[in-house]
Amino acid sequence: MPVLNDKQKLMRKLQQSCFALAEANLYLDSHPTCKMGLEYFRRHKAEKEAIEKEYTEKYGPLTAVQSDGTKKWEWVAMPFPWERG
Repeated sequence: MPVLNDKQKLMRKLQQSCFALAEANLYLDSHPTCKMGLEYFRRHKAEKEAIEKEYTEKYGPLTAVQSDGTKKWEWVAMPFPWERG
């Protein structure tokens, strides 16, 4: 198994968090009043937002919408999030 750098590790954490949110979403569709399910969703949503913020601060925007574009269009100036490196 290849060794991941910090950027790749952070992206992996984000992917895991997004997966957990998608699964919670499916569960809550059929169990909308489950307190544990709602708490699980809230916890992973906060985690995802924190990871996205950390990633954006360190490595640039994950999506074009996150690019502020005040000085230049950052979205195309850096490697895209899915590019290794």
